[in-house]
Amino acid sequence: MLLEPVMQVKVIVPNEFTGDVMGDLNAKRARVLGMNPKGGVTEIEAMAPLAEMQRYATALRSLTHGRGTYTMRFDHYNPAPAHVAQKVAEATAKELATAGHAAH
Repeated sequence: MLLEPVMQVKVIVPNEFTGDVMGDLNAKRARVLGMNPKGGVTEIEAMAPLAEMQRYATALRSLTHGRGTYTMRFDHYNPAPAHVAQKVAEATAKELATAGHAAH
């Protein structure tokens, strides 16, 4: 079984970008835990796989025109979904095959 790190994510965005950010988080396999409106901004709390959050700073900057912020910290490991585990297995097999040819 392949495990993947899952991160606790808190995103603070101006209210007008909340829907776009929620859609983006859902596309990244995030599980939204809650939304807390605070004045003109919304704080979104979620759990998301680290692999999906690698370039999140760039995505958030683009979605919010530079006005969104986020924090992220490790929370736990979860079993990777079958399609993710399959991609990793294929990439590892290809890498091992390439390394095997380089040794000869």
